[in-house]
Amino acid sequence: MSKQTQIRRTTVPQIAARKGGEPIVSLTSYHAHTAAIVDRHADFILVGDSLGMVMHGMESTVGVPLDLMIMHGRAVVRGTKKALIVVDMPFGTYEESPGVAFRNAAKIMKETQCGAVKLEGGARMAETIRFLTERGIPVMAHIGLTPQSSHVMGGFKTQGRDEDTWALHEADAKAVSDAGAFAVVLEGMVEPLAAKITKQIPIPTIGIGASVECDGQILVLEDMLGLNEWTPKFVKVYGQLGPMIEQAVETYAKEVRERSFPTEDEVYR
Repeated sequence: MSKQTQIRRTTVPQIAARKGGEPIVSLTSYHAHTAAIVDRHADFILVGDSLGMVMHGMESTVGVPLDLMIMHGRAVVRGTKKALIVVDMPFGTYEESPGVAFRNAAKIMKETQCGAVKLEGGARMAETIRFLTERGIPVMAHIGLTPQSSHVMGGFKTQGRDEDTWALHEADAKAVSDAGAFAVVLEGMVEPLAAKITKQIPIPTIGIGASVECDGQILVLEDMLGLNEWTPKFVKVYGQLGPMIEQAVETYAKEVRERSFPTEDEVYR
């Protein structure tokens, strides 16, 4: 039996079964080479619509088109063997109706071969989540700070600072769980609220700017690698690749201008 046939991708039921167990590890990835590295360590990889801001210079995720998500989703699937691959449904591809959401989710899954899709919204999206899951499309939900709704929220604001709003977030969590989501991302949410929700619902919670009590954690890869000049409070920077890349490029440019590159080692005789 070859090594390749021995490797099995993490499945949606396996992630769902991790509720209250070993913490779930996740990162975003948008291209095959970084996905191959993350694949060796993560339980699932999110092809997030954050790629619009991180890779394409957009001011928000709202402008990300479906075809762009599919292109990056294909690359990540091709670069991986082990992790479950989840692809974000971009703004405007699922809100109109459950039927529209199904067509677009099916297109994502067929054209990328990913294992699940993710969409934003709590109780208002419960009907759509149920519609998709009943038709064979696994859905990861996303509540709290939902970036696609940042214009309505008035920016990227932490959710739950006013305890009077907690009941709404708790209701969102229950609604997506009851509708059939296999996990839910809690983003930009005050810690005690995220911890409380994690205890209340039977599906895994994936925190990003939430609580260590969540069943798993996710970060944007470029943020935790130090590739962005500014990162949110909830990001821990595990590497400083930005300065390292700049130093490498600076040295390369200097050697080209001095004609010290290429040397005998880099030319053919």
